[in-house]
Amino acid sequence: MKDSTIILQLKNLSKTFDLKTVFQQLSLDVKENEIVALIGPSGCGKSTLLRMIADLESVDTGSIRFSDTTEGTIGYVFQKPILYPHLNVEGNIALGFGQKVAKSQRKVRIAKELELVGLGGFSSRKVDSLSGGEAQRVSVVRALLNQPTLLLLDEPFSALDIPTRRKIAQDTRNILKSKKMSAIHVTHDPQEAEILADRVLNWHDISDLFTEEE
Repeated sequence: MKDSTIILQLKNLSKTFDLKTVFQQLSLDVKENEIVALIGPSGCGKSTLLRMIADLESVDTGSIRFSDTTEGTIGYVFQKPILYPHLNVEGNIALGFGQKVAKSQRKVRIAKELELVGLGGFSSRKVDSLSGGEAQRVSVVRALLNQPTLLLLDEPFSALDIPTRRKIAQDTRNILKSKKMSAIHVTHDPQEAEILADRVLNWHDISDLFTEEE
């Protein structure tokens, strides 16, 4: 990936909560069509970093910069699937459309995306009938619907059993590669990171401070 364009540059980021420094001098580049995994224990600041990239958390010092050639759009998959029980699978996924789409086009597009994650025919399913793995696949489809510049994966498979976790990690990698999309995946599971990512980094490799206080 030496010749790939850098789409996201994090430079000398620092974050403090209640006078406690979570991390400092954190720097990371993410390239076009690259999946980067960050490994670290719970509470070290991985989720905080993702929230900062998504502009859900303020930056104390340092900078977060998308390349001039990208729009800097973000897709986010959280640790626990956020699905609305009053909507079926199709309705939940449709929330990911950034603009109004004709109902017929919406149905075709969603059905196609569900096929990619092994959930063909699930459009009309109630979300409370889904297994944990199925619910997280729906979340991934919704996050990828508008072809974001960067997908953020915040330990989305950690609550699943190991065989399901490995399978979804591989499926997610296949989808990202087929769509030529970049991602940052945070996890405490080294094997999951190796399955999903092109590049695996330990938290202390990108930050001068390694703390378990978030």
